Amino acid sequence: MSDNIIHTNKAPEPVGLYPHARKVGNLLFLSGIGPREAGTNKIPGVEIDKNGNFTAFDFEAQCRSVFHNVRTVLEASGARWEDLVDVTVFLTDMQRDFATYNRLYAEYFKDSQPCRTTVGITSLPTPIAIELKCIAALP
Repeated sequence: MSDNIIHTNKAPEPVGLYPHARKVGNLLFLSGIGPREAGTNKIPGVEIDKNGNFTAFDFEAQCRSVFHNVRTVLEASGARWEDLVDVTVFLTDMQRDFATYNRLYAEYFKDSQPCRTTVGITSLPTPIAIELKCIAALP
């Protein structure tokens, strides 16, 4: 079963012991993917001072980076953006960020419409404001 596990150095490294994705039959399950940049773990649009406080925050930059990272894992797995059938979105501040996320989602998914669930949560394991959990149907 290990040949169905996907890791790629083109996406940010997982923050725990799990793969970027796993194929089961014709389905591809992506682990939670955030906006960190591959290789650096920098969070686009976010700057944090030495005390851990935000000095800059751009949620739109995080959204665009999350979509890029999802696409990267899909491609490393032999799938395409259009193969997504289900997207679960985790937002740490629903009131502040949902409208921006919804606008960008419509931009990125205008030609394909996977099912979607959006959940407000209190935190994620790194100082990010968004994470996506996706399922794709392989061609």
